[in-house]
Amino acid sequence: MRPRQAAVSLSALVLLATGLGAEPIFLGRQYNRCTACHYSPTGGGLLTPYGRSLSRQELSTTGRSDPSVQAAPGTGEQAFLFGATGDALGPLDLGIDLRPSHLSLGSGPTGTDRNLLMTADLLAAWRSHGWTVYGEFGRQPRLDGTKWDSYEHWVGYQSENGLGFRVGRFLPAYGIRFADHTAYTRAGLGLAMFDQLYALELSKTGDHHLLQFALSPGRADSIVHDDGQRAFTTSGRLQLDLGSRNVLVFSGLYRGKATLEPANGAGGIAFGIAPARRLSIWTEADAQFRSGSSGAPAYTLLNETSLEVYPGLWLKISPQLRTDYGDTSGGSFRWAFEANLLPRTHWNVGLSYYRDKTRASGSVFETFLAQLHLYL
Repeated sequence: MRPRQAAVSLSALVLLATGLGAEPIFLGRQYNRCTACHYSPTGGGLLTPYGRSLSRQELSTTGRSDPSVQAAPGTGEQAFLFGATGDALGPLDLGIDLRPSHLSLGSGPTGTDRNLLMTADLLAAWRSHGWTVYGEFGRQPRLDGTKWDSYEHWVGYQSENGLGFRVGRFLPAYGIRFADHTAYTRAGLGLAMFDQLYALELSKTGDHHLLQFALSPGRADSIVHDDGQRAFTTSGRLQLDLGSRNVLVFSGLYRGKATLEPANGAGGIAFGIAPARRLSIWTEADAQFRSGSSGAPAYTLLNETSLEVYPGLWLKISPQLRTDYGDTSGGSFRWAFEANLLPRTHWNVGLSYYRDKTRASGSVFETFLAQLHLYL
């Protein structure tokens, strides 16, 4: 890889690796819906009070307390700022997300190391009588400098019969929202950290299924900055809960023609299974189509296997493959390895290693990421 190409790749990875979202590894705990712990129906972001409590009782190494002792709302170690505000905020829930990190990237003789604050966000949600008002405000490290902005905000309603909607700025529901936004099934399909849409999403929730459908005039940043990539976008996702630890997901995504981009779309299927309480296995396959591209579509395959080897210590391995449009022998292959340690409720440490290899040239690109996640 040439130095100029490597520098571009390094910059892109810095931006793509700026945030983590939901953790589908917890399927082994029989939580197959994101809303079991998060306000957002597509996962990630602010935890609900129940999600905070679960992070202490089920996920941390040393934070467990007597389950028969029920803490008052807004109190306890797991609450906002360790319960400093008590129940004074009423239905308003707040959170602070900080991620000081070290990033090391390299390709052959070219490499760089950076210490940076990847995330510094204030998160807020208000929920009452089926209504939810949600927002995130924080810093966005970008190629043109750090920017402070609200990159996710929406208003939603969920009725007792399972019908719901939300409108605002958010990532569309597609496939599995893995915690790593650089995964081939996320960044490769245009579903990375800053790819939110301004959209209307309709949903139908049942005991064993979740259907989500979204309509959007385009990517939010493309609308705001008029970068020539704004395009009508629609997405659909159907999740079938085959059991408490078995999930099947069908997804579709279509983007119309933009000034600088042809019309394109994707379809995918994903399956998750947790053979044991501490083991979860997710597999996703997608085919991406683009107008004007002849031959085979671009295929993406990903497996993520996660094992809790000790309470609060998770190990992950994820082989990933992405081919080029019209060339199934091209593209790149990735090995991703990760260790997550969750000692206490409000903080955890993550270590990630990625090895990406270009299939045509054999060029290898390596990334090491160390994060201290403070969730207050």
